[in-house]
Parts: sequence; C-alpha cells; structure tokens
Amino acid sequence: MEPTSTEAPTAGAPSNGVPTGAGQAAGGLASRIARVPDAGPDLALARSDLADALKADESGRLAAAIAAAPTGEALVLAAASDSPYLREHLFRRPERLARILADAPEARIAALVAELIAARPADEAAVMRAVRQAKQEAALVIALADLGGVWDVPAVTDALTRLADGCVRAGVRFILRATHAAGRMALKDPEDPEAGCGWIVLAMGKHGAFELNYSSDIDLIVFYDRDIAPVPAEADAATLFVRMTRQLVKILQERTADGYGFRTDLRLRPDPGATAIAVSVLAALQYYGSMGQNWERAAMIKARPCAGDIAAGEGFLKEIRPFVWRKYLDYAAIRDIHSIKRQIHAHKGHGKVAVYGHNVKLGRGGIREIEFFVQTQQLIAGGRNPDLRGRGTIAMLDALVAHGWLDAAARDDLAEAYLFLRAVEHRIQMVADEQTHTLPETPDGLARIGRMMGIGDAEAFAAALERRFHTVSGHYAGLFEEEVSLAGSLGNLSFTGDEDDPDTLATLAGLGYQRPDVVTRAVRAWHFGRYAATRSTRAREILTEITPALLAALAETDAADAAFTAFDTFLKNMPAGVQLFSLIAENKALLTLVATIMGTAPRLAGIVGRRPHVMDAVLEPAFFGTVPDAEELDRRLDLSLGESRAYEEVLDRARIFGQEQMFLIGVRVLSGTISARRAGAVYARLADVILARLLAATLHELEKAHGRVPGGRVALIAMGKLGGREMTAASDLDLILLYDHDPDATASDGARPLAPSQYFARATQRLVTALAAPTAEGKLYEVDFRLRPSGNAGPLATRVDAFARYQRADAWTWEHMALTRARVVAATGGLGGDVEAIIAETLARPRDPDAILADVTDMRARIEQEKGSADPWDMKVVPGGLIDIEFLAQTLQLLHASAHPRIVSTNTEATLVLAERAGVLSRADGEVLIPAIRLYNDLTQVLRLGIAGRFKPTEAPKGFLALVTQAGGMPSVETLEAHLRQTQAAVRAVFERVVGPVERRKG
Repeated sequence: MEPTSTEAPTAGAPSNGVPTGAGQAAGGLASRIARVPDAGPDLALARSDLADALKADESGRLAAAIAAAPTGEALVLAAASDSPYLREHLFRRPERLARILADAPEARIAALVAELIAARPADEAAVMRAVRQAKQEAALVIALADLGGVWDVPAVTDALTRLADGCVRAGVRFILRATHAAGRMALKDPEDPEAGCGWIVLAMGKHGAFELNYSSDIDLIVFYDRDIAPVPAEADAATLFVRMTRQLVKILQERTADGYGFRTDLRLRPDPGATAIAVSVLAALQYYGSMGQNWERAAMIKARPCAGDIAAGEGFLKEIRPFVWRKYLDYAAIRDIHSIKRQIHAHKGHGKVAVYGHNVKLGRGGIREIEFFVQTQQLIAGGRNPDLRGRGTIAMLDALVAHGWLDAAARDDLAEAYLFLRAVEHRIQMVADEQTHTLPETPDGLARIGRMMGIGDAEAFAAALERRFHTVSGHYAGLFEEEVSLAGSLGNLSFTGDEDDPDTLATLAGLGYQRPDVVTRAVRAWHFGRYAATRSTRAREILTEITPALLAALAETDAADAAFTAFDTFLKNMPAGVQLFSLIAENKALLTLVATIMGTAPRLAGIVGRRPHVMDAVLEPAFFGTVPDAEELDRRLDLSLGESRAYEEVLDRARIFGQEQMFLIGVRVLSGTISARRAGAVYARLADVILARLLAATLHELEKAHGRVPGGRVALIAMGKLGGREMTAASDLDLILLYDHDPDATASDGARPLAPSQYFARATQRLVTALAAPTAEGKLYEVDFRLRPSGNAGPLATRVDAFARYQRADAWTWEHMALTRARVVAATGGLGGDVEAIIAETLARPRDPDAILADVTDMRARIEQEKGSADPWDMKVVPGGLIDIEFLAQTLQLLHASAHPRIVSTNTEATLVLAERAGVLSRADGEVLIPAIRLYNDLTQVLRLGIAGRFKPTEAPKGFLALVTQAGGMPSVETLEAHLRQTQAAVRAVFERVVGPVERRKG
C-alpha cells in the first residue's frame, strides 16, 4: 500500500513561523505517530544502539519518553534500521532523542530557529557550532515526523526551509555585529542588526519557495545597496561585503567536528564567472535590465529575501519585476527554458522512464519536469496575471487551474506525483545524508526506500514509481516535446540553394498553390534573412520549423496564393519575428487562426504585422468562452494598469489592453464566436471601460499639478457610433466633456492654480492626448470633439449650465439630431445624472414639424452633394444608405418624443423598433428599414474589420468575399450587390415619403 502522508497537500509559508500540514494537533511527536515503516536489515544494530543509549541516559528521560508512547521506540528502530545516518545520530545524545520524542515537532523546530536568531555567540566558532547542532537536531525531528506520518510533504519542506533561514540569519547577524564592533559599519540598532543594513541575502530555488529537500544545498544570491548600507563614505563597500559573504559561506558549509550546516551555492548571481560573490544592487539592476537571460527570469520566480535587510530585498525584487514578468505573453522565453531542460537531459543521461538508478529529480517524469511545467506557464502568463506569480509549486498548480491554463485532472496528477516523488527524494537522502536524487540500482536498495515510504512490497513500490514517472512525462511531453517535422506527411519541402526543387514544387501544387514558384522564392527570401523579421539566426531557426505547418494551414483557406501573399507582406513589414514565430510554434491552433486572418482579413493582418503582441489576447484560455462583460473588462484592465509606476506607463498599458481587446473582438467575428451585429455593442463596451479609466487617470494627473476646482465635477458624453453602441473596428470616438463647479470658485487649489475654464479645457486636452497621441505602444482611438456646442469655435470643455442654455436657445436641428445618440459614459460627483436630465428634456421638447423636415432634407442634400456616391458598397453615404436610416430615426425622435418618450434610444435599430411599436413608423416602412439597418451594420462590421479603405469586390481576397457574403446572407457577391441596390432604393423611397424628397442643391 502507498503512503497516506502525501495525500491532501497544503502548500505555502505560514505567517506563524511553524510548519503546516498533517499533524498540526497538540502533543509530542511520539504520541502522534500515524504509521511505523517496516524495519530494515540493520534492526539488530539499531536495537543494540538504543540499548546503549538507554544505559547512558542518566536522567531516565529517554526511557520515560518511550514508555509514554511505545510507538516512538518502534519508529526510531525502523528509521535506524534502514538509515546509517539516522542510526549514527539518533542515539548519540539520549537526552536529545528524549526531547525530540516528547515535544511537538512544530514547537521543537520553532524553538531551534528562535534560539539561532536570538543567540549572541562570542565568536565565529560558537556560531558555527550552534548552526550545526541545530541542523543535526532538526534533521532528526523532521525525519521522524516524516517517516512516522506526523507531517505531510509540505510540512517537511517548510520545516527544512525555516531551519535554513534560521541558520543563514544566525550567520548574517553574527557577521553584522562583528563588523559593527570592528568599526567597519555603524548599525542602526545592534540589537536588530539586519534592519537597514543594506546587505541582501536572497533565497533561490527550493529554498525561496519553502520547498527544500532533506539534504538540500541552498542557493543564495547576495547583493548590497551602497546607498543604504551604514558604512563610511570612504570605505570600499565592495570589498567589505565580499569579505562578509565569504565568511557567511564558511559559517554555513565548512565541515567541523560537528559536521556542516548547509552546502551553499552562489552561482545564480548575475554573470557568476565575472562577478564577485556579493554584487551591488546598482550593478544587478543594470545587468537584469540589459543582459538578463530567460533562465534567470525563471530562477527569479522563486527568489525571496531570507536574511539581512529584508525590506531592501523586497524593494530589489519589486524593481526587477518587469524583467521577470513581461507585459506580453512570452513564448519566446519558453524555447530558452526548454533548451536548458534538453541540456540537463543530455548531461544527466535523461533517457527513458526507468526505476533502478533513475533520478527522481532530473530524470524523465521527475520532479524537475513538474517544476518546469509550472514555471514555464508562469513565465508565459504571469506578466499579465499577478495571481500566477507565486513561489510554491502546488499553490501555482492550483492557480493555473483557477485561471484556465491547466485542467483540474492534470493538476491532480502532477500534484500527487510531485508530493510522492518529493517524499521518495527525502528518503533517498535520509539514508546517508547525501545530496542525491538517484534511486538505488539494486533490488535491496530499492526495497529499503519502499519500506521507508511505507510500501513493504518492493514490486508495488517500483510500479508506483513507474506510474508517476509516466504520468508526469506524459503531461510534460504534451507541453514541451512535440517535435516539428520539416516536411512530415506533406511531402518534400526543401528551400535551400538558389534553384527550385521539383519535388517541392509538386508538393506545393498538391497543397493547392497555383504559383508554387512564387512561394518557394519567398520562402528562400525568409531563410536568407532578407526581411528584418528573419535577420536573426533564432528567428530563422523557428521559422524553418513552422514553415511546413504554416504552408499547409495557408493552403486550407479558399485562396492559398492570396493568403500566402498576405502573410509574406505581413512578414516583410514586421520589425522582428522571434516572438510571433515562437507563439505560432507553441500553439498549433494559432496557425489556423493566422491562416484565416491572412486569407480573409487583410486589415487584421496589417494590425498583427504592426503589433504582434495583439495575438496574446487570442491565446488566453478564456478566449473561446463568453465575451467579457463590462465588469470583467474593468477587472482585466485593472490588472493591466495595476502595476503602472507612472502616468506614461498607464497610457502604454491602456493601449496594449485596448489593441488586444479590439483585435480579439475582430477575431471573434472572423471565427464566428460572436455575430457581426453584436460586435458594435462589444466595441462600445470596451471603449466605455477605457474612457472611464483614462478619464480618472487624466484627472488624477491634473490634480497633482494643479489641485482641484472646488465643487468640480465632470461628465463625458459619447456621441455618434459610440453613443449608439454601433462602433466598428475603425470607429472614431465622438465626445463632449461637460463640467460644473461651485459658483464662487475662481481657481483650482493646487501649487499652480488654473481658472475653472482653463482647468477643464486642460483636462479635455489631456484626455485627447491619453486616447489619441501615439506612444511607444501606438494609439488607442481617433477622437473628435467637434460635436460640442458651437463646434470648433466653442470652448473645448463646456460648463453644464452653458450646455443646457445652448440646447434650449441656440442649437441647430442637426445638433439636436446628434443629441439623440448622446450617452454619458463616465462622470464624477453625480453630474452624469444632471446631464442625462438635460438631454431628455431637450429631446422631449415639442418642435415645428415643417421646420424639422426642411432642415433634415436640406442637410441630407448637402451631404449627398459633397460626399455622395453611387457605389452600393459605400453604404454610409449612398442614397438609401446608413445616413438615410439614421437621419430618419433621429427625425422621428425629434418629432414624436414629446408625445412618445419611449421611442428615444441612442441606438438606431432600437429607435426604429420602438417607433414602429408606438405607431409613429408604419409597419410597412419598418419592414424596409429594420432589415436594412441590420444588413448595413453587419456588412459594415465585416468590411471595417477586413479592409482599410473602399471595398472593391474584384480586388478582395476570395476568403474575405466568402465572409462578406456570409454576413449578407447571400450565396454570392453578385447576388448580394443586387440585393444591396434593391434595399437602398427601398430605403430612399421610405426616407422621401416620411421626411421629404432630397433635392440636389445648385452650385
């Protein structure tokens, strides 16, 4: 039977300073033993050594402890019978063994750690003796608690880590006090020497994650902050801290009569071959900012200040957070991590799954594969999701499930295997206190580890091991080890040399390419590095790997040559390619999506070319789920902006978020996840969320410089397509900003006061900049404030009472028409409600029908003369197009809202439906207009999504034409164009019957 102590694991580092896990109940260790392993071949020696210890126990405490809990004797004998190391030390000091059996193991470890930290040793020898004796006693406590089922694996690793922390701190505190006493440092408080000392000791790897194994080395990185360290200005700080670090390593690892503390490895520091063992914080920040490697990013996931100046250590980790956690999903880094794993395999003889002589840490299906599985997923997604930045392996498996990056069944497999293999690893090391992870090569040796695990049957133990190795290996292979064939089942694909390979041409023709010679010529250009995106060796290597699958995916579109040409053009315009090529290489589904975009949506292809990171949004696990609502978008934006350290970074992160989400909406339309008709509202929802957040950020930034205007309030009004929730991928934002303040307010209250009109005009200017100004991450939206009162001649921001007066007395008919689409999207101080009341009152006012109809027809005639078109695909301005329907809906509201207030809506289609229900639009006219607006909106969404500029069916890719006809519900483009002309003629007839004839203006 397999051990039960590895079930129901808990992970993490509790704040109360004691280990967690099974056996948290009160009572001594011996009284809480849950199991006793079968005894090993050296039981007789163990009995003899115990008898000698009992004779030497003059106080009788050991005999009393055994008598109080007889299972304690059985556990001690079983442990000693299979572990020479434990047998040597368990009986050396009877009073120590008595104390271990009688005390609660949590309390004993906590006491050992507390004694180490509180001690004031007289000299270096004394601190070294204290560290080694504490380590030895703790090793016995932990071994017995582990073997006896008192603690589970997380509790064991937690105790080992806390002991290591205590030993490191004991050495650090002694060295700091000694340095202070020698006059080379002036500590702020010798009683608390670590506080403010500027000496930073980071625990790395398993030590940093509270996951140390039984005989583990500890990996440390040591930094010092010259600006914090209390050393004289003229002192050579570098030499001082190197000397202190060297002394710390001696205290921890040098062998003495008491053994050793912890073997210590400092090679994870920046450029260890060229740097001293203590590195200045400034040099480290410069290194990570310019030369840091991806494996170092992975290592820093588990970094934790464990001794010295903890606050400075936390500050350092915060500074390098952007190095570790990238803003974009980072698959390029994963290829580096995978190459490290391959090197480990080659060096260690990774081979196939085995049992005898298999390395449970580095071997196939071992602990390292589980850790790599977790860490690489963290590197991919942790930059975008702080919940995935934890140190603990089990905790991060849970987090990956919670955020959709891993399914629960895989998590359960990996977590169970991890805990089982960690328990095996501990027992391998308990045998002789060796830092080894290799299973014995003999049946007797393997049987010994099985007994210590509580599995008496050696064959059952071997089967349990093999099952875990295969489980882990399967999950790991699914993530990392899918080999990419350069040709696979497609046939010959060779692009070397200067001449076309006949077999390659035949393969491409068989795939569906009409001009295979064009394809081969372009692919050779890629491989020769003629494009900026393929100039690096790494980019060409990855592109070579993905070329066969890419060519196959592009060939599956309706027009293989057109799709390939689009991809080639996109590649030609890319400044760099490693990131996107790595994304494609790691995600097979992405190949299909890229091919679809290239074959059907040139405009989206252009966006990918300019901003490859927009693909990140598509790779989120939740992409193909439900479309995020406003609350979810706000939460995601909050995560994105939460780590911004400056206003400029807020703008950059908002752009990244907005570009990704807009691209995501487009791809959802393209892939059929959402309908074209629904996209308008989804684009508007995204704009609403971004506007509210950037308005708040803009006002906050303004307040820092100029303070606040007493009683100041603002309301941001969306007009046009945004107001009507009819946005497309190419829509501008039509906005008006209104404000109010206390009647007697004359200036803002900041260091640089501004008059209220200046203040809110400045706020509007900053908002425009926040939205439209290009930064390193591009821009979000084009913004138009021309719909404000008096247009470009009026102030950029308008006081609300002036806005109300203008709407009552001075606004033109077209301005009231525009007001039908006005919608408050963000406001402060309750001003939004006041503005909505003004809009409602304005629209409900009775009007002269003749004057309104004359104004509307005149305005339509002006537009037709200046911007008219006879092209049926120019659906906005063509007679009977979108403008006709929008004007008609707005006219109905102005004429009838006073009597039928329920027809008022910012959305054109909704207005028509409500007007028909109210009887102000006939059913016959509604049957023309409502299907027409739906058709126009569906087609406009697809056209704006796919192409930039005018749509010409004869020049569009075949795949895109299929998308257009699908949106139009017709079998062909020709049929759809005929249907458009008929619809536009019918719409114009309704417009002229309801509103009036559109007469072409003279001149």
